[in-house]
Amino acid sequence: MAVWTSAWLNGSAASDDVLDALQAWGELQEVTAGDEHAAERFDLPLPDDRPVGPALLLACLRRAGARTGALVLPAPGDVRGLGGPGPFQVAALHAEEAVVLPSAAMGLVPAEVAEGVLRWSVFALPAPPNLEYVPIGEAEHRMAEAVRAAAATLVSLDVARHRPGVRTEIDAALRARPRDPWPHGMPGRSLRVLERAAEVAAIVQAAMGDPDGGTVSASAARARVAALRPLSDAVRAARYAAVAEAVRLFSDQAGRH
Repeated sequence: MAVWTSAWLNGSAASDDVLDALQAWGELQEVTAGDEHAAERFDLPLPDDRPVGPALLLACLRRAGARTGALVLPAPGDVRGLGGPGPFQVAALHAEEAVVLPSAAMGLVPAEVAEGVLRWSVFALPAPPNLEYVPIGEAEHRMAEAVRAAAATLVSLDVARHRPGVRTEIDAALRARPRDPWPHGMPGRSLRVLERAAEVAAIVQAAMGDPDGGTVSASAARARVAALRPLSDAVRAARYAAVAEAVRLFSDQAGRH
């Protein structure tokens, strides 16, 4: 959503292309305001009212003066980019993902409300949030370093020996992952970093899949969690940086036209 809306707002994608791309995440997309304040400000239905379609969301973005979108991947203890306490922060933390449109002081939070139905809740932010800039090269390097550090710890814990079939689990998770459509002109480096982040996330998922983690003691289990936490943080940072780089390039292209 962050990449597609940015491409559309900057003239690199048609609205129909955005609407088609959204269906990769849910056959039916619906939109409501996240609370009464957002409903009044953006002229959107309240959560208990009948939702509108994503075409009206695009119109809302245009009316609100949105220029680019930014991916936010909050986690407990890390609420950067959410713009301070409030209903948007609560919803984004619960979903563990959100889109921020700084120039419109707007936040979007997705939630699967039924099979094949994705709802976007729109929140009005009190002020444009401060978004941290992480160079994509730095994020890619940090993720590689985190992989090496985690691998050394997991090998020392002998996780693989106690978890037969881990490689199969990882391959299955990658095959099951939907292939996201991207706008024409999506930078190759962003795609490469996103793909690598998905592979590392699958490794983390497999390593966390066993309640005992394949370890032989409580202390080893704690060590496993400690080894994987920075790896998960590095994946989040890499995804954030890859999307931010794509958004920046689409915005730059619009500036050159």
